[in-house]
Amino acid sequence: MARTVAMLPEGVRLTDHISLGVLTASFPLDTVKAVLARTGRESQRERDLPAHVMVYYAIALALYADVSTRETLRCLLEGARWLGESVLDEEPASRSGISRARTRLGARPLEALYREVVGPVAAKGTPGAWYRDWRVMSLDGSTLDVSDTQANTRAFGRPASSRGVNTTGAFPQLRVVGLLENGTHVIAGAEFGPYRTSEHELAAAVLPRMTAEMLCLADRGFLGFDLWRVAGATGAALVWRAPSSFKLPVRERLADGSYRSELRWNSFCKSDDRSPVPVRVVEYTFVGVPKAKSSYRLVTNILEPERAPAEELAPLYHERWEMETAFDEFKTHLRGSDRVLRSKTPELVRQEAWGFLLAHYAIRTLMHEAALGAIPRARDPDTLSFTHTLRVARRTLPHVAAIPPSGPGAVG
Repeated sequence: MARTVAMLPEGVRLTDHISLGVLTASFPLDTVKAVLARTGRESQRERDLPAHVMVYYAIALALYADVSTRETLRCLLEGARWLGESVLDEEPASRSGISRARTRLGARPLEALYREVVGPVAAKGTPGAWYRDWRVMSLDGSTLDVSDTQANTRAFGRPASSRGVNTTGAFPQLRVVGLLENGTHVIAGAEFGPYRTSEHELAAAVLPRMTAEMLCLADRGFLGFDLWRVAGATGAALVWRAPSSFKLPVRERLADGSYRSELRWNSFCKSDDRSPVPVRVVEYTFVGVPKAKSSYRLVTNILEPERAPAEELAPLYHERWEMETAFDEFKTHLRGSDRVLRSKTPELVRQEAWGFLLAHYAIRTLMHEAALGAIPRARDPDTLSFTHTLRVARRTLPHVAAIPPSGPGAVG
């Protein structure tokens, strides 16, 4: 769905919202240290690059994906040196020193920080975030190119190439499935896996993050008996598209044009419970829309038409494309188009990937706060420019003064 890029209303400055630093505002130091202790990665002694500094650095790598690792570290540490701490050298560590510090940290603290902090942020007053009483979410998957090393190839695998049989793509790939809060573009749940891992498998791990206040949209590739039961067990409302080949018998025609049907177990399913699952089906077509599919079928567990009429669910489903926009922010604007994840080992690839998700969350949370604080009334966060916010965050990061560089005893 096309969105209009706009600046903040006159009188509202983005820098007003990031005076304490983009990173520390979203990920407080106490939370970072608690995560490090829980994952067994806290620094055992003072180092030039303590563990908590490296957590922020792993996130900063996503904000500065187009500059060197040393330059990224310099930008991060400039804001900490005002404390007068002698632990940090005047010059950033060497590339090998940075790599060793990242390796000591590993991926687990970044993943744990994401799971503890990241979640939906829309308030009841956030424009564009709700359908009736449901928080609108979308489920989808994508892939990320990673550095072409033997270790990464073994760990993640490569896609088949379109250039011929028995050929593979240019880069190993990491697969990701995410759960998006549509109104804010916050990726509120995510799972990574090797390219060979199916989206269904990753989605089964993401879906338990849903709650009964949510309505989840998903494309036809996700609809299946097993995954539907996983999603439905959360209590969330579901509106998923069905493939044309999917059999949905008509059980009862309803006043709004939809009909009652059921999902049935088959020999490919793994669920122990084989009871048919009641659903409602909405069928519709687009008239006069170029390149539109001839017809669509949506399957929902909202069985009562008065709670979600067919004429409302049809346009609502197409909000699913917000997920494509969020992946574009993640893959194109943060990482940069035609650029692969820079890490050379699988563990650091995973660390870098979680860092990208955390950086995206920090920026999107900032944009949501700015939109709600707009004068004279709240704005839809989608009407603000992600690229403009990213530029301001990059300019402001060197002035962050809330990352004590030497752990316990530092001023903070």
